[in-house]
Amino acid sequence: MVKSFQGVRVATPKKNNLPVLVKDHMSTNLVTFMENETIDHVLEVLTKRKISGAPVVDRDGRLIGIISEVDCLKEIIKGKYSNTPKFVGSVGEHMTKDVITLSPEMTLFDAAQKFLDLKIRRFPVLSDGKLIGQISLSDVIRAFPKLKETTW
Repeated sequence: MVKSFQGVRVATPKKNNLPVLVKDHMSTNLVTFMENETIDHVLEVLTKRKISGAPVVDRDGRLIGIISEVDCLKEIIKGKYSNTPKFVGSVGEHMTKDVITLSPEMTLFDAAQKFLDLKIRRFPVLSDGKLIGQISLSDVIRAFPKLKETTW
């Protein structure tokens, strides 16, 4: 008869499943613009905050578009031809109005596929038609190393 003196073995618990939903990895403290603001102001804020774009909302906080550095280039080019140092064009003139949004309940895997398919750098996240956050390609990339030791 062989006796074991190792004592009671305690099974190591599996690491908790970390959330893999958009809502758990999106940014919620957003810079937003209104459609009557100038491109001059947008360029100043984007540069100061080191971001490449932001949602455009109405007075009620509803998403009406998105403005990016690429959109601002239209006004910069226009300023070159009119030799104006200020970029007085409005956000409403240059923003992208047909915005693709994501649900907070979408998985990061599905969001990652959207980034690949559509080649967009950021998606506003809406819940019941209201802007609740934004997820960027960088947010998705930062999330996956934290998830590699969990079960999906």
